[in-house]
Amino acid sequence: MGQPDHADWDLAAVLRALGDPVRLELVRRMAENGECACSPDGVDVPRSTLSNHWRILREAGITRTRRIGKARLMALRRAELDARFPGLLAAVLAAGGRRVP
Repeated sequence: MGQPDHADWDLAAVLRALGDPVRLELVRRMAENGECACSPDGVDVPRSTLSNHWRILREAGITRTRRIGKARLMALRRAELDARFPGLLAAVLAAGGRRVP
C-alpha cells in the first residue's frame, strides 16, 4: 500500500511529512494511543484533506495501515523509524507545539 522499506526512507521526505501541523498531530496521537482511526475525533479538516495527510505519512514510511473490514487503522512504524533515524521521532514529539483544534 505504498509503504517503503525503511532502508529506502529519505530523511527529507520524513521531515516534510512531519512538518505539517495536522500530520504532526496525527503522529502524536498514534504515539500516545497506538492505532488511530482514519477519521479521528477532534481533527477538524475535510475528509479529503485528511486522506491526503494519511497518504503523505504512509508514503514517507511513517505509518502502516491495517484493514478491519471496511475500517482502516493507522499506526506508527516506530521501530523502523528509530532504526533508520535514531532519536528523530522522539525529538520531534518532544519539541512540543500546539495541538490542532
